[in-house]
Amino acid sequence: MILAGDVGGTKIHLALYGFAAGRLKPIRDARFPAHEFASLEAVVEKFLTGDPSGTPSQDREQRQQVVAACFGVPGPVRQGRLKLTNLPWQLDTHSLATALGIEHVFLINDLEATGHGIPELAPESICTLAAGDPASFGHRGLIAAGTGLGEALLIWNGRRHQPVPSEGGHCDFGPRNEREIALLEHLRGTLGGHVSWERVVSGIGIQNIYEYLRDVEKLDEPSWLRDRMTAEDPNAVIGACAEDGSCPLCYETMQLFASAYGAEAGNLALKVLALGGIFVGGGIAPKMIKTLQSGRFMQAFVDKGRLRPVLEAIPVRIILDDACALMGAAAYAESSVADLSGRSERAASLHV
Repeated sequence: MILAGDVGGTKIHLALYGFAAGRLKPIRDARFPAHEFASLEAVVEKFLTGDPSGTPSQDREQRQQVVAACFGVPGPVRQGRLKLTNLPWQLDTHSLATALGIEHVFLINDLEATGHGIPELAPESICTLAAGDPASFGHRGLIAAGTGLGEALLIWNGRRHQPVPSEGGHCDFGPRNEREIALLEHLRGTLGGHVSWERVVSGIGIQNIYEYLRDVEKLDEPSWLRDRMTAEDPNAVIGACAEDGSCPLCYETMQLFASAYGAEAGNLALKVLALGGIFVGGGIAPKMIKTLQSGRFMQAFVDKGRLRPVLEAIPVRIILDDACALMGAAAYAESSVADLSGRSERAASLHV
C-alpha cells in the first residue's frame, strides 16, 4: 500500500492506494486545512488513525501495510529537503520516515507529481482544448495555475515521459499589448519591483487583474458583487460570474487571465518543443472551461509570429481530475521502491 500526499499552502490532500490489474486502486482519501496543524507529520498521523469507517485494529493493520510514502510539494526539493514558503514547515525525508515509521519516504515537486500522474488518468479526466496534429509526438509541457503557477517539462526518453520540475512561473511576465503593458506598470507599482508570470496567471493573479481593471481602467464594480466577494471566496465569485456572463468586470478579468495563461503556455511549448502536447493542470482550469474554450487562450497560445504553425500542431489538454498529483506521487513511490527492492506492487497485481 502507498501513502500519497498533495501538499499545498492552504490544504493537504492525502490518500492511500493499492494496485489492481496493474492500475492504481484508491482506498481512501481526506483533505485537511494546513493551518490547523504544526507539521506534516501531524497531518499524516491524523489521516492514518482517523478513518471514520474503520476500527483501531483496522487502522493499525492498514498502517502496517504502507510500504512507502511520497508527497508532492510546492517548490524545489534539494537532497530530500524543502522549506515551504506558505507554511512554517521544514520537510525532510529522513525525519518524515523516522516520525511516521515508513521505510521509504519521498518528496518531489508538486508539478513533477502531476506529471507522473498523467499516465494514470482515465480518458474522461482529460478535456481536449485543441487537437493539434494527431501524429505529433515528443516532449510535453505541463502548466498549472492554482494558488501559484507551476510548470514542468515532460521529457520523452524513448520509453516514457520523464517529469522535470521547474520554477518557470517565477520568470518575468512579458506583456504583449497596450493593456498588458499598463497592467505590468500597475503591478510594478503595487508590488514594488519584479513582476512574474505567477502574479498574473494564478489565484493571486486573478485578483491582481481584477483590481487593475477596477482601479485603473475604472470598470464598474456593482455593489452586489462587492457583497458577494466579501462573503465568499473572491476568486470563485469572479470565475462564476465570468462563466455565466453576469458581470462585465468579472468577464474581462477572466478573459485577460485566459489570454495571459495561453501566452505563457505557448512560451513553455516553445521552450520544451512540446510536440507531444501541453497539459493544463491546477485547480483553476476545470472551473473555467467555458472561458478557456471561448478562444482567448488558444489565440494567445499560437500567437508566436513565424512559429505559429509549430504551435498550431501541438495538442492542448486540460486535466480535470484534482487527484492527478496524488496518483502521480503514488506512482512515483511505487516505481522508486521497485527500483530499490526489485519487487513491483504494480507488476504483482497483474498476476493476482
